[in-house]
Amino acid sequence: MAASRSKAKPGSRFPDPRLADPEGLVAVGGRMEPEWLLDAYRHGVFPWPTGEDDPLLWWSPDPRCILPLDGFKASSRLRRRMRSGRFAVTFDQDFAGVMHGCATGPGREGGTWITKAIRTAYARLHKLGHAHSVETWIMEGDSRRLVGGVYGVAVGGLFAAESMFHRETDASKVALASLVQHLNERGFRLLDIQQWTAHTGSLGAAEVSRDDYLDRLARVVELPVAF
Repeated sequence: MAASRSKAKPGSRFPDPRLADPEGLVAVGGRMEPEWLLDAYRHGVFPWPTGEDDPLLWWSPDPRCILPLDGFKASSRLRRRMRSGRFAVTFDQDFAGVMHGCATGPGREGGTWITKAIRTAYARLHKLGHAHSVETWIMEGDSRRLVGGVYGVAVGGLFAAESMFHRETDASKVALASLVQHLNERGFRLLDIQQWTAHTGSLGAAEVSRDDYLDRLARVVELPVAF
């Protein structure tokens, strides 16, 4: 693995993310395996490949975006949606389906960073109990249809949300709201969503400096909480 600026940080396969290049690139290369992924999340780094056959890239952007677990903003419309009974929400019942939805949902038909290697690696993390999904369903008679969801990785008191999708209006917001409620109930302390968008900003997401994020991460990553 080629580091962006320095050798591996003691106790990690990765360089100190504070030494990332101006775009947040920490390292190039490595392996898409559970041990590498968990090491990355523990140290504020995540993979973000540019293509199926391109070198693996590891990032730690500055600023970093988090969704404060006590600051989720649910609009009155979203609250009505959640009370209406239109959607049913489950956890860890269709991890592969959520990943597929995130890779192929609206706006991603032309390609996505969720490559086959990413799907395989995170499926392994899921089987090991580290990666999790929230599913939003619409009930249709005796069957149900997956219409939204979010997935990510849990390490200590951190949940690193990787992606979400919707095929019905508000389905991804319902999944995210349900995730926030679940994380609060379980004792999680930090919800990382990597980068700010207008969509996540409307839900309460906020940017913090990379140094601030890494300080928060260090305080929660060893907490004895479980998804």
